[in-house]
Amino acid sequence: MLLEKLRSIEERYREIERLIADPKVIADMNRYIRLSKEYKDLEPVVVAYDEYSNVLSNLDSAKEILAVEKDGELLDMAKAELEELQVKKDELEEKIKWLLLPSDPQDSKNAIVEIRAGTGGDEAAIFAGDLYRMYNKFCEARKWKTELVSFAEGASGGFKEAVFNVLGEGVYGVLKYESGVHRVQRVPQTETQGRVHTSAATVAVLPEADEFDIELKMADIRKDTFCSSGPGGQSVNTTYSAVRLTHEPTGIVVSCQDEKSQIRNYEKALKVLRSRIFDLEYKKYLDEIAAKRKTMVSTGDRSAKIRTYNYPQGRVTDHRIGFTIYNLPAVMDGEIDEITDALQVAENAEKLKEGISDGN
Repeated sequence: MLLEKLRSIEERYREIERLIADPKVIADMNRYIRLSKEYKDLEPVVVAYDEYSNVLSNLDSAKEILAVEKDGELLDMAKAELEELQVKKDELEEKIKWLLLPSDPQDSKNAIVEIRAGTGGDEAAIFAGDLYRMYNKFCEARKWKTELVSFAEGASGGFKEAVFNVLGEGVYGVLKYESGVHRVQRVPQTETQGRVHTSAATVAVLPEADEFDIELKMADIRKDTFCSSGPGGQSVNTTYSAVRLTHEPTGIVVSCQDEKSQIRNYEKALKVLRSRIFDLEYKKYLDEIAAKRKTMVSTGDRSAKIRTYNYPQGRVTDHRIGFTIYNLPAVMDGEIDEITDALQVAENAEKLKEGISDGN
């Protein structure tokens, strides 16, 4: 059954290989992009299948030698090779099982990250600023590019809201686990009694929508311009470079003021607007998946409390998988790989279990 599935994947891979060389397909940019992505996604499976086929062929050869060979030395060599090949076969089968797990079609995309201060007043805004710095450090370590789209500063520092783009390979597939309510427990800078307070910030991670993902009618969008506020020099408050876009059918509003150029702000705002509209449909997809799995790590419910950052104990706990590490300073400095890796493993294990129970 596994071989049948792998053969059908290889056939599809070869078919796409022919299609993306066809001038008619190349002329249809949307189709060409979709096929190129599918080709790239299938490549690791096909490479593993080639290696697996080679191992199976060598296993058959080793078994034939054992069946007919009389020479003791050659028999010993064949037995040793058979053992090695069997181990390799088991390893490859395990690897292929993971490669065949259904992936979120959006995982390879760039992401838009929105951080908003929640309960906790000024301290919540300061914490939102800490999260913004944490993600920027994390992205920097991964060589991902970040672009600030819009922000609203808190009265005592940090952000009431910060929206930024993250550009790179497989960004959404990693950052999607960050969506939800992040809670902090610490003595606020504004607290004079030294008491530990609990504050929160919400994080929403959206897959960046490509132009062919959603048809956006410009007649449905109202554009307003206004003066930027915040860092940027004297010209900031005298030129109408900031842009606000309102999508009339959905009521979604997006602002961008980070660039000095109105055109660049418009382009950034349009990108976020397209992604938020696409996200309305994407949430339905996430909810459908969540309904099928009892302990789905990545769901459409972005109001769920997902993580606690406890400063007195130096502890970070992810509540979805009960994962705790006592390395809070490093985490706040962007070292969240251990957490995102654990979440990815938990979700993949869940998918694998679901596949086995379904008889796939």
